[in-house]
Amino acid sequence: MKNEIEIQIKVPNQTRYLSLIGHVGEDLAHQIKGFCGNRDVLANNINLVLTEAMANAIKHANEGDPDKQVDIRISIADNDLIIRVFDQGQGFDLNTVPEPDFEDRNQLEASGRGIYIIKSLMDSVVYRKTEEGNVLEMRKHLKVQ
Repeated sequence: MKNEIEIQIKVPNQTRYLSLIGHVGEDLAHQIKGFCGNRDVLANNINLVLTEAMANAIKHANEGDPDKQVDIRISIADNDLIIRVFDQGQGFDLNTVPEPDFEDRNQLEASGRGIYIIKSLMDSVVYRKTEEGNVLEMRKHLKVQ
């Protein structure tokens, strides 16, 4: 049986919803039919990329503006998990975000690791303009039977 799932969530621009969205991702990982990888690892990774992407959208793109929202779309089609996080900000060039310097303890305690984490856990990551703002699209190929 094919896995075809689509979840759409509109979230107020508030960090208090990060845990909720992360848990939605975890629950989804545990429900994927025929997945032959480690479900706990996948669930943890989905939680992490969702919360990192949403936190970036809230704090940086939407600049904490309570009148804005974050739209999240999660889908599975053709054995690919696709997570899209839409923001209403100015946008940025994903390729100019520097990798963290793991030797610099001060930098590790600051922000700036989210994009690195997302890129490390997903197979592809793209950030582009849309009509309403921007979207961070993250893809992961799933090993299914």
